[in-house]
Amino acid sequence: MYNGLSLKIEDLKVLNELAISEEDEKTAQEVEQQVSKITNELNHLEISAWFTSDLDRHDAIVEIHPGAGGTESQDWANMLLRMYLRYAEIESFNAILNEVSPGEAAGIKSATLTISGKNAYGLLKAEKGVHRLVRISPFDASKRRHTSFASVDVTPVVDEEVEVNIDPKDLRIETYRSSGAGGQHVNVTDSAVRITHTPTKTTVSCQNERSQLMNRNTAMKILKAKLYELELEKKAEEIARIKGEKKEIAWGSQIRSYVLHPYRMIKDHRTGLETGKVDAVLDGEIQDFIVRYHQSRAKGKG
Repeated sequence: MYNGLSLKIEDLKVLNELAISEEDEKTAQEVEQQVSKITNELNHLEISAWFTSDLDRHDAIVEIHPGAGGTESQDWANMLLRMYLRYAEIESFNAILNEVSPGEAAGIKSATLTISGKNAYGLLKAEKGVHRLVRISPFDASKRRHTSFASVDVTPVVDEEVEVNIDPKDLRIETYRSSGAGGQHVNVTDSAVRITHTPTKTTVSCQNERSQLMNRNTAMKILKAKLYELELEKKAEEIARIKGEKKEIAWGSQIRSYVLHPYRMIKDHRTGLETGKVDAVLDGEIQDFIVRYHQSRAKGKG
């Protein structure tokens, strides 16, 4: 692909020189079209270079949890959920809301969604970490400024052929009544399923499917993915220990701040990228942050 693009660029140089020397507007327009096309191909080539792991090509499981702060953080978690659903829509990804637990007054206590599409996990792993919101609280009668936190976890969907040994004796399976918006898929029976892997204390839930069996199967798929990633993390930690390297702080780290007051600015603390387009970002336009993260990472700075 690289050699092919090099040849196209050389041909384009010749065409551009011809357009200039002949003052040919039609040829100049053709050059502009070709520049746009080659730029897109170069962007795709760069993106493919970011993803060296087989898991990067997998679909992504995104989990959102509010931090301490009650209604404030739960509302912020709900804003993030909407942001990722809109991002999936913008990027023509498919998003399925597997589970959502409503907050007492507003927002959500937790949410799990599966986002499917080309390099979904590779792209969205840039969002893993703690997200911070600063704003005038809509729930505070005194209109004071509040800081809220919510964590985002991203794991790859594991293919069926990947073997993850799960002892049924290590599972605690509970059923409960589905809650929240779900339309015809949510009913009044105990169809929702929560599964806890007791050795690792990993808990997953699913309530969006039509039956308890379907919810159980989806929950097991999510659990399998999380346990697989835990195994990968253990191996990475062991390699780092052997090499004497300092472990990267990845869990619980603040990666991005969204400030709505006293000024309007969103800043990614890993890359330094800032934007004043707060509403657009909260409406799902996060690709610039994701791209900058992977560019920095590819250069060894992320």
